[in-house]
Amino acid sequence: MSDEVNLGTVNVAVVDDHILTMEIDRPAKLNGFTPEMMDALVDAFTRLDEVEDLWCGLVTAAGPHFTAGLDLPRFQERMQQGERSMDRKGLVDPTALGRGCRKPVVYAVKGITYTVGIELMLGGDIVVAADDCRFRQHEPLRGIHATGGATIRFVDRGGWGNAMYHLLTSDEFSSNEAYRIGLVQEVVPAGEESERALALARLVCEGAPKAVQATKASSLRYVLEGQEAARARFSDTQAELSSSEDFQEGLRSFVEKRPPKFTGR
Repeated sequence: MSDEVNLGTVNVAVVDDHILTMEIDRPAKLNGFTPEMMDALVDAFTRLDEVEDLWCGLVTAAGPHFTAGLDLPRFQERMQQGERSMDRKGLVDPTALGRGCRKPVVYAVKGITYTVGIELMLGGDIVVAADDCRFRQHEPLRGIHATGGATIRFVDRGGWGNAMYHLLTSDEFSSNEAYRIGLVQEVVPAGEESERALALARLVCEGAPKAVQATKASSLRYVLEGQEAARARFSDTQAELSSSEDFQEGLRSFVEKRPPKFTGR
């Protein structure tokens, strides 16, 4: 396939009825993102957010690498016009800087995971990294700066010094370093990252969907608005959850000493 027509895609499928898998697919170009791929990812995240029976998302990649980042020449026009490709009116922003996804999203990253790859995974909720990962946020070497959340979330997760160390030097760092500073939650042998990430997505789906979503929303509210804003919503949210069918199922399973079978209602 020639480069002129190899614009890549995002393969979407449903696993176990409730997990939406999203596979970045342009391995011949190290999964470098084109505008078309980013638009497809936005559409997939919007589907995850809006379809009630989808409870968790899983993002993986075809080939040996997660992504080399943006295919910059293809994004030049959007950048010069001041557009962020993730900001499509009314749709979900996979970096969670615009409209965020209400459902949890698990990432499996491997090999080269540069720039927007880091920003995407930091916009998710849980990250499993292969031990062969090579992370790099090197926008300053291209004459630009990160606009997908790295300048915010590096500081939030890793602290100012660690963030500046990697953002300002544009260095390449390992999975162990990413784990040390809190960018990833698990490091596994290369080749096992997708299986482990799927296992975690399945664990997430064992919880009542509305309760899981409320948990994510509460934590995000704390990050964005502070403790008092999060605390102020505790009682109303708990009252709503305790009126659900899933709460009654949770009570029954507790009394009957069995795993619950939630429906999302």
